[in-house]
Amino acid sequence: MTPEEIQSVESDIIDTLKNIYDPEIPVNIYDLGLVYDVDYTPDKKVHIRMTLTAPNCPMADFLVEEVHTQVAKVRGVDEVVVEIVFDPPWDKNMMSEEALMELGML
Repeated sequence: MTPEEIQSVESDIIDTLKNIYDPEIPVNIYDLGLVYDVDYTPDKKVHIRMTLTAPNCPMADFLVEEVHTQVAKVRGVDEVVVEIVFDPPWDKNMMSEEALMELGML
């Protein structure tokens, strides 16, 4: 894959993540700051490091499955690994300006 093709797939992955919403907060998981890293490799594998708003989040399994399912649909992706991490712990400072505005926190 060319660098441009890799960049295009990465952009499509991020667009996909921006269409996945935390069921408890009306903001997408990307703008919430839950996605820490998206690593896409030329062999069409993507590794996503993400967190949750709280370690005991009742929607954890749903979110992981939704991320896996939706990202696997992206053209150019053959394998998806979603890793939940809690370091660093999530806080509202990780939210995008758009998310803060949407929630009336800005």
